Parts: sequence; C-alpha cells; structure tokens
Amino acid sequence: METSLEGAVVAITGGAQGIGRATAEAMVGQGARVAIGDLDLEKATAAAGELGENAVGLHLDVADRDSFRQFLDSAESLLGPLDGLVNNAGVMIVGPAEEEDPAATAAMIAVNLTGVINGTQLAIGLMKPRHRGRIINIASQAGKAGLPGGATYCATKSAVIAYSEAVRGELKGSGVGIAWVLPGIVNTELAAGLPEIGLMDALEPSDIAAAVTKTMAEGGSEVWVPAVNQWLDAPVRLLPRRARERILALTGADKVLAAADPVRRKDYEEQAADRT
Repeated sequence: METSLEGAVVAITGGAQGIGRATAEAMVGQGARVAIGDLDLEKATAAAGELGENAVGLHLDVADRDSFRQFLDSAESLLGPLDGLVNNAGVMIVGPAEEEDPAATAAMIAVNLTGVINGTQLAIGLMKPRHRGRIINIASQAGKAGLPGGATYCATKSAVIAYSEAVRGELKGSGVGIAWVLPGIVNTELAAGLPEIGLMDALEPSDIAAAVTKTMAEGGSEVWVPAVNQWLDAPVRLLPRRARERILALTGADKVLAAADPVRRKDYEEQAADRT
C-alpha cells in the first residue's frame, strides 16, 4: 500500500451512495477489493454489483459496535485481511440549536462521532498486530469553522478532527496510519438545499474520492478538499475574532448552513434523524 492499492482490502462505511460510493468506485479502479457497508443493505448490494467482483455490499449500522464488528469480520472473511478503513458515513441536520429535535442531535452524534470511534477502534485491533493498515476519517471544513445553523454537526466534525489527531499520535511506530479528510460543500444528498456561496463552489463526490484514494495509497494526515481552502483558512485564524466574523459575513460563509432551504432538505433530514 505504499504507492498502490492493487490487491488491498478496504472497507467503506456509508458506501452505497455519495462520497462513499464514489470512493468505492475509485478504489476498485485502482485494483482494491472493497467492502461497502451501509444501513441500507439493498443499496449497498446494488452498488457493489455495479462495481463488479471486487466489491461486496454488507449491512452496517456504524453506531452499533457489534454491527461494525460483524461488518469488518465479514469483509475479511469475503475479501481477506483488512488494509484500510474509510469512516465515511455521516448525517447533517441543520437549524437553530434551540430548535433541534433531540432525535436529530442523537443521530448526528451516533453516526458522525460514535460511528467513527467504533470503526477506528475496531480497525486498529485488526491492523496493529499486522503492523500495517490505514484509516481515513471523513470530517468537514465545518469542523474548523463552527458555522451558525449547524452547531451539532460542526461539533461532531470538530470532534472527529481532534480524535483523529490524538489517535495519530498514539499510533506512531505501530505501522498503522490515520488521516482525516476535510471536504468543502459536496454535491450530495447531505448538502441538498444549501445556498450557493460565491467563494465556495460545490465539489463532486469524485473530487473527494480522488483525495481519499490518494491518501489511502500514499498516506497523509489532514487533507483539505480543495487544498487551497487550507491556505485561505490559516491566515484568517490569525485575525481577531471580530475580523474573522466579518470575513465570514462578507463571503456569505456564515449563511451556508443557516440559510439552507428546509423544504428541499425535509425528506433527507427526516430520514437522517431516524437512522438510529
């Protein structure tokens, strides 16, 4: 896995659609064997069928540790020893913090954070004795910003970043690597109804998949997509609080979650809140 994914076994959570589906396709294209885990088994199986004999679709509830363990065990039984895990499954429910339904809060914490912790811990247990393997956690640039209208979502993604940073330090010298990917706005169901922001062009799932695939093959730590956003973010963080908030307002970034269209998001958010 130093520079190639040929023959590598990779498990991907939330892999039936969006970023997960695009990542599975990209990795199969690089010669990997992929286990697609998803709460919707029918969609996971269909996605795997479209990708051919090097992909399998399996049921997975990332918030349930036993389900996650069974998913990884099945992946190894069907494809071979695990080389990589992509913790991609995530949900985003937006709105003012005081109006957030407790079910929405619980779903985001369970999927976005507990799911990542479950997967990371279980994957380390499999990889560390073999002295090899890579884990990639999908976070978000929202985890660096704390955007109005998405307090819990931003909190979970910020936690994923901090968790991944800490685990990276623990894994030094073990042969197991961990990285975290920070996408901007991606054209998926999760981002339905978000307003168009002039300086924040929507990415395609394939853009994130390319970054994840490269990181799985070559290693890395914090990966921003697009990369230029990291260099735009860094100097802004040196400014006083009021200046930073002014820049967010001038660019419209403070509205990216707060001004989401609730009608366009209704079906997705109802389904997302019911995931647990």
